[in-house]
This record gives sequence, structure tokens and C-alpha cells, in this order.
Amino acid sequence: MAQRTRSDRADRIRHLLETEGPAIHAQASASNARRKETYGGTDDLEELRTEARSIKEAAIDRLPELIETVREAVEENGGTVYVADDAADANAYVADVVNREATNGTDGATAAASPSVVKSKSMTTEEIELNDALEADGIDVTETDLGEWVLQIADETPSHIVGPAMHISRAEIAELFNERFDPDEPFETAEELTRFARDHLGEIITDADVGVTGANFVVADRGTIALVTNEGNARKCAVTPDTHVAVAGVEKLLPTLSDLEPFVDIIAKSATGQPISQYVTMLSPPTDSPTLDFDTPDEPITAGEGAAADGTGADGPGDQDRDFHLVLLDNGRMDMCEDDQLRETLYCIRCGACSNSCANFQSVGGHGFGGETYSGGIATGWEAGVHGQASAAEFNDLCTGCTNCVDACPVKIDIPWINTVVRDRLNRSAEAESYDFLVDGLTPDAESGGLDPGKRFFGNIGAVAKAASATAPVSNWLADAGPVRAVLERTLGIDRRRDLPTFRRQSLVDWFEGRGGADASSQRAARANSRDGSTDVDREVVLYPDVYTNYVDVDRGKAAVRALEALGVPVRVPDLPESGRAALSQGMIATADRQASRLYAALAEDLDASRDVVVIEPSDLAAMHREYERLLPEHSFERLRDGSYELCEYVYGLLENGADPTALSTGDGAAPVAYHSHCQQRTLDLEAPTVAVLEQCGYAPATSDAECCGMAGSFGYKREYYELSLDVGERLATQVDGAETVVASGTSCGDHLETLLERDVPHPIELLAPGGPRT
Repeated sequence: MAQRTRSDRADRIRHLLETEGPAIHAQASASNARRKETYGGTDDLEELRTEARSIKEAAIDRLPELIETVREAVEENGGTVYVADDAADANAYVADVVNREATNGTDGATAAASPSVVKSKSMTTEEIELNDALEADGIDVTETDLGEWVLQIADETPSHIVGPAMHISRAEIAELFNERFDPDEPFETAEELTRFARDHLGEIITDADVGVTGANFVVADRGTIALVTNEGNARKCAVTPDTHVAVAGVEKLLPTLSDLEPFVDIIAKSATGQPISQYVTMLSPPTDSPTLDFDTPDEPITAGEGAAADGTGADGPGDQDRDFHLVLLDNGRMDMCEDDQLRETLYCIRCGACSNSCANFQSVGGHGFGGETYSGGIATGWEAGVHGQASAAEFNDLCTGCTNCVDACPVKIDIPWINTVVRDRLNRSAEAESYDFLVDGLTPDAESGGLDPGKRFFGNIGAVAKAASATAPVSNWLADAGPVRAVLERTLGIDRRRDLPTFRRQSLVDWFEGRGGADASSQRAARANSRDGSTDVDREVVLYPDVYTNYVDVDRGKAAVRALEALGVPVRVPDLPESGRAALSQGMIATADRQASRLYAALAEDLDASRDVVVIEPSDLAAMHREYERLLPEHSFERLRDGSYELCEYVYGLLENGADPTALSTGDGAAPVAYHSHCQQRTLDLEAPTVAVLEQCGYAPATSDAECCGMAGSFGYKREYYELSLDVGERLATQVDGAETVVASGTSCGDHLETLLERDVPHPIELLAPGGPRT
């Protein structure tokens, strides 16, 4: 697949924002809100998610065994199992089944018309492009899922793995149907459209030669397939034609029927926010065809004459007049099973929650945030595994690692890590570009020489910031010069419309040492304790000077020092290595691994001395609490995770343990504040402590519910994503614009809001620090 240029990608995203974005945002964000509500009302949610993940882990471990188990079960029921190596193999097998059924029939007569197939919604058949293959073989194919049928008529591809036509409005569907079917009275309402679709498709299903379905799950020991839908078409496709073909990836196999239970419970909650789907169908085919009366579609489906009460045919286990084929698709999945980094992708149950929870997806949908078949956060793993890395490369950078999808995923897949791994592999497979000289000497990383210079620049932003700070204010003046911005855009992809950070000549580390360092801080904390009637100082903090705090927003670092000292806690601000967060964002895992090891080594003595590591920037804390599990030895990771805290979380702990909130800058008990929590702060469950601190200090915080603020970090600086960044950010800006005071916890959040609102947006600690930030 040819890769788009930056300009082409920017044009494509701009087009999607204008054409499909409004409908996608309305649908995806509504589904996400329903999921959050349903998750919140599920008392045993975490136990359910943990159980589901455990079952999938065990099943993927046993895939070869389960394939043989389901083969035996289906054959005993009277059906056939075929394991297809790839798309061509699967398509050829299905085409052969359809042609044999249509040609031979039950009476041996040759069919005069073209063979006909009715299909229910199936992303696996989208993956292998089954429709195109069958049509090329002279077979008529009709999609019966309403959304898929709309796309078939429109000759478009799905934009979402659950809501395939999410990007098309009702009015557009009505226009499409009126043009295609020319009804006596034009279709207008949703009821008119769905009634017509039901009646029209019902006739096609009745006359079809073969029904093709996917399978949400396949129970190996019984040969049972589970279909979970909100439309009855899948059930009709499975049992109305004389031949039923189910196409499923091998990862859909579950060992036993009891293993199915948690998935039936959680899949609708995750996908659409429903307590349970409208239809949950379990078939152990071949089953006897039921009697279907399409004139009374609301009547329950009943088994045909002679069928047993358990659904088996009159001739025993499976009516021999019917034919069933289970096509299990490999198409790269067994290789993924052996890939330690992509393996988690196979746990996916195709609910689409990762898409709905993603701010970028909500703006552009799957036609922007997706590959040849799959869309959303999990698409990177699927596309790399079944279509190759080139397909994933087209959209992989749209994942900003915010981790909203991790909390949304019903089986707890670490989707951002999969995206990071694939990004790393793409970096290593890319050919060298011609602008490496721009970052030579500023980038002491461990990556290959062919790395995209823009990624290398942002992945080593600490080295860049240190140099810019040392040469400020000249560096700031140069960076804003028109010719320099043009070069930065052409070579590194930094959009010239974005405001660049203003680097401070005096870093936070230098400021701290200039005011007396740790000894002076200890004395200030002791005086604060003395004023409170206490001389016991039993805590000591190492404040982590992240790149942005150290070289750009030094004031928030000063405010953090002053607030902690006022609460009686002495502070140290050592010159520490980067956390590796920036490198991870660019897929530079080797560099991040080295930086994580260096940071842990630099903090080991402080951890030994029981000092608390306090972090201002939530993304750096998220690296320590999440990604370091993959980068550090287990013991080292656990020590740093357990000994590190988010700043306002730490202040909250001090207040809860007796510290006096009046030592901080307080409001009058009703001072309104709009507070936006960083996305990774939310996924670490650390929004509430900041809210509590603001309340204890006399403020009335109102929190935002926007998924993200537009990623003013490396993502928002890149030319191809500038408009998307603004689109996402505007949702948040609209929510908080009316507030007199707006605070934000994250670097990207604050920067982006300042640009959109055209006013200062400080960190909450700057509101709370006594006297405000000062030198």
C-alpha cells in the first residue's frame, strides 16, 4: 500500500472532518456515554472483565487443540469444518460450497438463475473481501444487516466495526433508497426505511441458496456458534436457506459453553451500552430449518415439522437435509499467537468500545482511523497481523496513547502498547530520509539511523528543550522566524500555524538550586510545621522535573515546591533523566527502555531512603505506572510505581492526614473553577483527588467530560493532524469557555486551551500555592 504524504493525509483528514465527522461524533460519543453509564451500573464489572480476559488468554494458548476439538464436535453434529490458511483459501472454499448447493439442489436439478447468498454482518468476511470474491464467481450476494446493506447499495466500506454506516445520516440513507428503489412515496422517516428494508430483505432471504454468517463466539466442545445482534437477520440467514456457512477467525474459539457466559454479559454493554443485546442466538448446526412466516415477522421462530424440542432435526443430531460449514480463518492469526507483542489483539471481541472512547475516532471515524478492514485503536494490531504493517502505517499515528480505550475494553487489552509496538516496527522498517542532520547532536537515542526525523525530534524533546533553554531567548526568536518555521514544517512536519513553546533560560532545577536547594527547602518546611504546632517532618519529596516543567512552564514547578513546603514537606528537585514518555509516543521503544532504566537508577537511592517521588505531568506518571512494567524488571517497576504519586493526589493525601488546607491559597467556599483532568490522569483514577483538594481549599470545581483536549503535544504540532487537533480541542473549549477560572492538569491540555481560549490556563497547583508562583 502506497503511503500518503503529509499533505495528502492533511487533506484526507480535513475532508473527513467536514463530511463524515459530525455524524461519527454524534453516534460514537453517544455510544460511549451509554457504555460509561452501563459500566457504572454494573457492580461486578471489574470481575467480569478480568474473567473474560482470563478465558481469552487460556483459549488463545490452546488454539491448535481447540481447532481439533471443534472439528470433532461439528462433524459429530453432521457438519464440516474447514481451516482456511488465508483469504483466497477461505473465499475459494465458500464459493465452491455455494456453487455446489445451487447446482445440485435437493432434487439434483441444475439451477437456471445465478446462485444467491444472503449474509449477516461479519467483519471477518470484510477482512477476506468475500463479497467481491463471490460476485467475481457469478454469485449474487446480499447483505442483510441494515447498515451493511446501506453500504452495499452505496458501494462504501464500513466506518465502524459495530455501526458500519455510522458516518451516514438518516437523510442521506433516505436519499440513497429513494434514488435506488424509486418508491411510490419517498422514504423520509426511520420507520419507513427500516420497514422497507425488512420486507425487501425478507423476500431475498426466503429465496436464497446459502446463508453466510460470522460468529461472535464458537464453543469448541459442542460445535455451537453464538450470534449476538440487535437485528434478527443473522438468525434468519443461519436457518432459512438449506445451507449455512459460518466464517470465523480461529480466535473466536472458546473451550466450553460456561466460558461463553461472561462474554454474552459484557459484549452489549461494551458495544452499545445495552444491558444485553436484542438477540443472542446459539446454534449447534446443522439445525432443522424453522418455519418462517414473513407476513407475521413478530411471531417467534419455531422449529420445522419433525424437529425435536432441543432443536435437533427429525433425523437425529442435525437434519441431514441441511448442510453446515464452519470456515475457521487463520490469515495471520496463528503467527500473531506466537508474537508476544501482537498476541493480545486476539483477545478482542469486536465490540468497538475502543473506537467510541477515542476522541480522534469521534472526529474522523474509521475511514480516517482505520486500515483495509479494521478501525479504531485495536485496528493497528489487526491490520498489522492480517494485512501487514503497511496497512497499519496509514493511521497508526492517530493513536496518541491517551489510554481511554484501555478502560473501555471489556478484556483489558493494552491497545496503546500494541500501537506503540507497531509504530516501533514501522520506524525500524522505514527507509532513511534526508534530514537527519537537523537532529544530529540533539538526539542521544538508541534508534536506527532511518528513523523519520520528525519522530526522532519529538522522541528526544528533552535534549531539544535543554539546548533551547540554554540558548534562550535567542532560540525562541529563531523558532518564531518565518523562514525557520517553513523549514520546520517541510522537514519535521511541525505545522507553522501552531504556537511553539517559549523556553525559559533558567530551568526549574537551576531555580531550585539557586534558592538554596534541599537544605533550604527543609528549613522552610520545618518552619511551616512549627507554625502548625508540630516539629515532626516525616515525609520528604523528590519532585520530578519533567521536560515541560523544567524548561517551559517553570512556574508550575515553583508552585508545586511552594505548596509542598507550606504543607510541611521538604522537597528535592534533582536533575533527572527523561521518563521515556516522549520516546514511547513516537514508537522509540529502545530509547524509552534506556531512559526508564536511567531514571530508575537515578531514583533508587531516594526510594531506598523512603522519599516520595511526586510527578506533575500525568503522562510521565502514567509511564511509570503502566509502561514501565514492560521496560523494567518486575521488582524495580513495583518499587517505583508504589513510591510515585501525582502532585494533587499527594497533596490530597497530606490534607487527609492532618495537613492544614489554610496553608494553601484558598477560595471563599464557592469560587467557581472549571477543571479539566488529563486523560491519563483519569485512566489512573486520579481526577477525584484534585477535585477534592480544590473543594477542601474553598473552590467549587466543575469537571469537563470531553474525552481529550486536542493533544497539543507532538500529535497536535504535526501538520497532518493540525485541523483534527483543533476539532477535538474545540469540544473542550466550548465546555469551559464560560468559566472565570480554568485550570488543567496536563501540559497538552493547558497549552491547547490557552490557544483556543486566548487566556492563561494554569495547573491547579498554581491556584493553590501560597502567594502564587514567584521567583
